[in-house]
Amino acid sequence: MNQNQQQAFGKYATLVALTDAGTALGLMPEYKSFKVVTGKVGSMDLKKVISSVETAAKRNQLINGEVYRETHALYHAIIEAAEGVTRGKLSVGEVMRTVGLTFSVVRGRPYAEADEGEWIAVCFYGTIGAPIKGKEHETLGLGINHM
Repeated sequence: MNQNQQQAFGKYATLVALTDAGTALGLMPEYKSFKVVTGKVGSMDLKKVISSVETAAKRNQLINGEVYRETHALYHAIIEAAEGVTRGKLSVGEVMRTVGLTFSVVRGRPYAEADEGEWIAVCFYGTIGAPIKGKEHETLGLGINHM
């Protein structure tokens, strides 16, 4: 990875969430060695959003659920991305809001220096709003954390 690729790690995760893994890889082929998981979640409960991402990452072996630091790194990336979705206030149902989100989780080595190790990015893209069809708007959140 060169300096520009390192700076684009979040961009790649965002492209995956906005499009799909194949399209994002076609646009940014330098990320072919990165692991990717995608999914969808809709809820008025933020705990369900968090657990959906964690479950997808574990089931698809993107993280090892037996290794605490991997689960912990993923959790912090999820929370950071969720803060973007909720404008910094981690509440949804409590304030009568619901989300419908597509998510991506990307794991890899975005730095040229091997000592920097692996990093993980979580991106949410979708809608947030009142639990009434047509009363929502687009939202996007990105979280990046070291493994």
